Amino acid sequence: MVPLPVRGRLRRPARPRPARGARLSRRELGHRARRLGPGSDGPAGRGRRRRRRGRPRRRGGRPAPHVAVEHDRRAAGDPHPPAGPGRDVRPPRRAARRSRDLVTVRGETAAILAVDGGNSKTDVALVAANGDLLAAVRGPTSSHQAVGIERGLQVLDRLVGETARRAGLAPDGRPIAAQGVFCLAGADFPSDLRLLRRTLTGARLASEILLRNDGFAGLRAGTSRQWGVAVIMGRGVNVAGVGPDGRTVIHRPGDHTSGDWGGGSEIGVRALSSAVRARDARGPRTVLERLVPAYFGLKRPLDVTLAIYLGRISERRLDELPPTVFAAAGSGDEVARSIIDWVADEAVGLARSAIIHLHLSRRDVEVVLSGGVFRTTDAAFHDRIRRGILATAPRARVIRLEAPPVLGAALLGLDLIAPADDGVAARARASLTHASIQPVDGHAPAGAGTTAKARKAASGARS
Repeated sequence: MVPLPVRGRLRRPARPRPARGARLSRRELGHRARRLGPGSDGPAGRGRRRRRRGRPRRRGGRPAPHVAVEHDRRAAGDPHPPAGPGRDVRPPRRAARRSRDLVTVRGETAAILAVDGGNSKTDVALVAANGDLLAAVRGPTSSHQAVGIERGLQVLDRLVGETARRAGLAPDGRPIAAQGVFCLAGADFPSDLRLLRRTLTGARLASEILLRNDGFAGLRAGTSRQWGVAVIMGRGVNVAGVGPDGRTVIHRPGDHTSGDWGGGSEIGVRALSSAVRARDARGPRTVLERLVPAYFGLKRPLDVTLAIYLGRISERRLDELPPTVFAAAGSGDEVARSIIDWVADEAVGLARSAIIHLHLSRRDVEVVLSGGVFRTTDAAFHDRIRRGILATAPRARVIRLEAPPVLGAALLGLDLIAPADDGVAARARASLTHASIQPVDGHAPAGAGTTAKARKAASGARS
């Protein structure tokens, strides 16, 4: 063992550095120069001597397993393999760009494919670059959460083909339009967005794809500008908000697990449970004891429960009960009114959440009420929501959406190709209305508004 001070003195003296002007001798420079140029097989000099002492460096074959295989074009199935002899380094440019992917039809340009895919229905519209509607259809839900990704794509593909046919395009032609805007229920988490984007890209329905949650369609359709807040209550419930600075907020996944209550399904469940509890003396009496089973052609509330249990009635049909509940509340039934007030308070809570997160409590924010539940004409319901929102944002404007949400998807697309053209947006609003959307296969989802039939039944039950 050598003491540390001695070990320091036994080191080999440092090698003197060559002069700065001549780093390589003429002999070494000439030796290396012979290895340079297009005919060289590889480096020489010191590196060559190192390879003789060690294991030869691997040059061919596939990358090691720890290297990201997706970057190996051959492994990922890239249509443009790596450059080689006689092959360009850059892959060929895309054959179609947005400005050249405009499909001409009837003298117009099919620029936008707009899709509003909710949990109860799917609206598809083709809109020209000047804002004119070419065709619009309505069909069943295409939500991947409701029917699965494969069946949802089949429904969407069929509806897009039918829309193209009515617009004078080839139903099987792909892509149908230059810009596709897909506002879909269930587009919540990044995993959902990746799955949907991959599926839509493979379907080639449009050259460019913009994917958003369906809440943003209702927001854009109801606001006069590109920011605001929308509360969505159809079959389910959600809230979508966009701030003036472009920040967004949305509740994920918009169900009980995220603390979101309300919507047509929740109203139906509460109506049935209140009717059952009233009948067996666990709750206060209500006209819903007769209205709910009568809607399904049955006599007692428990008969409805048994029919759902045995599979004779789908539980989803409880979504059809909101008009009956609103009618009962309008006739003075306290139990029905308590359900409606609870739904109104949930809508206020959703709006308050988005307003606070986007720092809009002092702004003249537009709050859009979108979805079938808000189509009711119950004045007390709307007044309760308005008072609750104004308590949070005194300058807010509460707007009940009159246009179909698919209009918002079309406007989002027009914002991309005509960002400052108010005339184009106005033309789209005038042409794309509820009346312009044609049902496919007789699909006409029941609204959640109070119908004359429901009002008549409620008044009869009350008397």
